[in-house]
Amino acid sequence: MRGVAVALRGWLLSGLTADRSHLEQGPAEKHAWWRVMCLTGVDYFSTLGYQPGIAALAAGALSPVATLFLVALTLLGALPVYRHVAGESPHGAGSIAMLERLVPAWQGKLFVLCLLGFAATDFVITMTLSAADATAHILENPFAPHWLDGQRIPVTLALLAALGAIFLAGFTEAVGVATVLVAVYLALNAVVVAVAVEHVAANPAVLGQWERLLEARHASPLAMIGLALLVMPRLALGLSGFETGVAVMPVIRGDIPRRIRSARTMLTTAALIMSVFLLLSSFVTTLLIPAREFQPGGRANGRALAYLAHAYLGEWFGTLYDVSTIAILWFAGASAMAGLINLVPRFLPRYGMAPEWASAVRPLVLLLTLIAFVITFIFDADVDQQAGAYATGVLVLMLSAAVASCLSTLAKGRRGAARAFGVISAVLTYTLVDNVIERPDGVKIAGFFIVAIVVTSLISRATRSTELRVTRVRLDPLAEQFVNECCAGELHLIANEPQRRDQAEYHDKLRENWFMHRLRASEQAMFVEVTVSDASEFETELYVRGEERFGHKVLNVESSTVANALAALLLYLRDRTGRVPDIYFHWTEGNPINAMLRYLIFGGGDVPLLTREVLRLAEPDPLRRPHVHVG
Repeated sequence: MRGVAVALRGWLLSGLTADRSHLEQGPAEKHAWWRVMCLTGVDYFSTLGYQPGIAALAAGALSPVATLFLVALTLLGALPVYRHVAGESPHGAGSIAMLERLVPAWQGKLFVLCLLGFAATDFVITMTLSAADATAHILENPFAPHWLDGQRIPVTLALLAALGAIFLAGFTEAVGVATVLVAVYLALNAVVVAVAVEHVAANPAVLGQWERLLEARHASPLAMIGLALLVMPRLALGLSGFETGVAVMPVIRGDIPRRIRSARTMLTTAALIMSVFLLLSSFVTTLLIPAREFQPGGRANGRALAYLAHAYLGEWFGTLYDVSTIAILWFAGASAMAGLINLVPRFLPRYGMAPEWASAVRPLVLLLTLIAFVITFIFDADVDQQAGAYATGVLVLMLSAAVASCLSTLAKGRRGAARAFGVISAVLTYTLVDNVIERPDGVKIAGFFIVAIVVTSLISRATRSTELRVTRVRLDPLAEQFVNECCAGELHLIANEPQRRDQAEYHDKLRENWFMHRLRASEQAMFVEVTVSDASEFETELYVRGEERFGHKVLNVESSTVANALAALLLYLRDRTGRVPDIYFHWTEGNPINAMLRYLIFGGGDVPLLTREVLRLAEPDPLRRPHVHVG
């Protein structure tokens, strides 16, 4: 049994690394941009399965006009923004990393956690909504077995489990499946749209009927445009896929410049393909499908192109189209899964706000699949109940990308580009606000994800606070000289909290150590001073600078916490010199609970006690553990 448990653990944690540069490099096997486009496209392109129906419900006969504005927002707004993001964040961290650089310290970390909450909303709901919609296509197909009637939740859970199983098998397998599904799905859609366009051309009466309907319902073309702009935010689901497009950039083959070019080509190609399909599908479905069929319970509700496939190409072709739609909707969650697999390890483990196993793919896949199961139960596998949260997540991420692009171009002095991104940000803000007013449940669901991520992250940060948390120790030449001079004898370090740093301060500190620890001048003690730079950082690389002040040897260190830096330095000196060092403190005054909170938030706290605890956890052998003296 023990051997099985070890083998299972090894399989789950395969690929786990503490080297953050490996996360930026992405999987070992890279792929051409068009194959990666298929991976992100299973989400983006799959919206064709329900987008024309959503547009018809929201805008009625104005659906093609509202879709035209959505396409304009895609090509003139989302595409330029994410082309810029691809250049600024080629390692796949996306707009979240861009904003993290602009907002410092704890404010930046909390801001990133909130954005990750919206990203989780977008990506997880992508998985559950797409699987639920695939289930709807299965149950509504005329050839579906009767025993599936009323089994919406079990079928959706089975689809989610199958999706998770593919990612447990490997990332390359997911790319291969996505490539086949997207190629087949786009080909079938092209056939359906072409046949529908031919049918419209052969029956010009339907076009005249549509024009008369518009004239009867709207006073003028300006009124049509105004109303189309008002309802356009309800079509926001058609904007999904851009954030995952930049999140999976490390999977694209080539060096950084080539990766950026390929990612921009990928984003542009996907946007152009989707724009053509959206415009044509909205046009033909509005003209050829009776309005009543788009309503809940109608045969075109959520499956407008499938309705045309069955109507004009027969039940067998319609069923083939249904199977293709079911497959791509089921696998639409793959791009979301890939996005989260690339995003989560870049932020939460680095912040200390997730266990180290979160950097491994397979445990993360299992956790995300479990969360998707819970969401499916909560929303009863209903597509309409989840649509608001999906659109909210998509729009918040797009808005954050637009704002990040605006700020980054402004910082570089590119005022024209900054103004353009500012306009895009304003349009996306209007779209988001309108969507939230129309469907406030999206904000509620996103709020739940944000609270869950922030609370669990802070708990994880607290429980991991006494880890060593130092990735590397480097010494400057003078510090090297100090250490080499001490190699022949014992190592004595005096922890000093730097204040005035004058002669009296060091003299008083030496006197204090004589009274408390009987440390004699002949024992050649060195002072060590730690300055907290950014307490919100979890991992730190220590750079130790040597300095001589008033005849005393001083080691200066900058770190996110005092105790962890001292512990790491002591262990480094032990390994470097072969001698167990001693460090001397005086007790910290004050309430111990307040001291712990100061440690967690500001990196200070009860330094002697915490230094000893970090050492105890890092070195289990008491004989090899550096000695901590407190008086």
